[in-house]
Parts: sequence; C-alpha cells; structure tokens
Amino acid sequence: MSSGLPDRQWRFYVEDMLGFCDRVLRFNAGVRRENFAADPMRYDATVRNIELIGEAATHIPLVIREANPNVPWRMIIATRNQLIHGYAGIDDDVL
Repeated sequence: MSSGLPDRQWRFYVEDMLGFCDRVLRFNAGVRRENFAADPMRYDATVRNIELIGEAATHIPLVIREANPNVPWRMIIATRNQLIHGYAGIDDDVL
C-alpha cells in the first residue's frame, strides 16, 4: 500500500484500535439494546468506530497477526468490510 505517507509503526494501529474500542464502550455504557438504534448519533458513532477498528487491523503485519492467534483478526476485518460494503444488511442486534 503506497499512500505517499511514511510507514506508521504497527503498534500505533493497535493503540488506535484500543482507543476506538474504548469509545464504543463509553458511547454505549448503560444503553439498552432497544434504545441503541433509536439514537442515530450514537448508532453512527458506534458503527464508525467499529469500522475504524477493522481498518486499523488491516495495517497490522501478518507476522504479528499470526503471532497473536487469540485476537480474531479476520473477524475484525470482515466486520469492517461488512459495515462499509454491506450497510443495508446490518443486524442491529449483532452490532
């Protein structure tokens, strides 16, 4: 991937992922499932941060992902892809 930007250390992407996870948890603390989808700003912010978690995961080198099989890397990245490309089929209960 050549974006013209200097390569970023993969550890920074992991830190980003943790920050995005923290946001999702804070955005939804104490929110009941039935109220989640009824709040468009909370919903959109949650979806966006989950997308960002998956995008950051794509920048973790394969050797690092393989060395950490306890992290569901493929599922994280696939979730990002589903949210971005299959937005009409998002299951709010799963989200």
